[in-house]
Amino acid sequence: MMGVGKSTIGKKLAKRLKRKFVDIDKIIEIKEKNTIKEIFENKGENYFRKIEKKITLKELKKDNLVIALGGGAFINSSIRREVKNSCLSFWLDLNISSILLRLKNVKKRPLLDENKLEESINEIYSQRKKFYNESNFRIKCNSKNKEETIHKIIKLYEGSRNQI
Repeated sequence: MMGVGKSTIGKKLAKRLKRKFVDIDKIIEIKEKNTIKEIFENKGENYFRKIEKKITLKELKKDNLVIALGGGAFINSSIRREVKNSCLSFWLDLNISSILLRLKNVKKRPLLDENKLEESINEIYSQRKKFYNESNFRIKCNSKNKEETIHKIIKLYEGSRNQI
């Protein structure tokens, strides 16, 4: 979900695990030479989703990465299947009121209606949570700071590696 801290947590987590961090949205912006919002405005969501799928599937084939997927990527069945087959996934779940606070002044989110922000966020969250529930782990971030969230992810990650 947008605004939960995937990129922020991902960068710090990668550093701790001594792995490379990959932010799919940033790769898309670099390759397309446009912001995500501009891609949505100029070429549409379908175009963006095709590019997102292609880039995400390519990155998922690489080893030793911490990847921040775009908020809508996990909805794609091909991406979800590849994630399940190749790595561990973590849903950083944050309550709507916290997401709202983080996104209230952000203008770069193409799927949000700035005039109906809470309604937009609620609708997107409702549509996506059934897919996010397919993640290996759900981290409820409401009462955790960044360090606690990273610690929880590392603990779950290391525990799951020991079971293989």
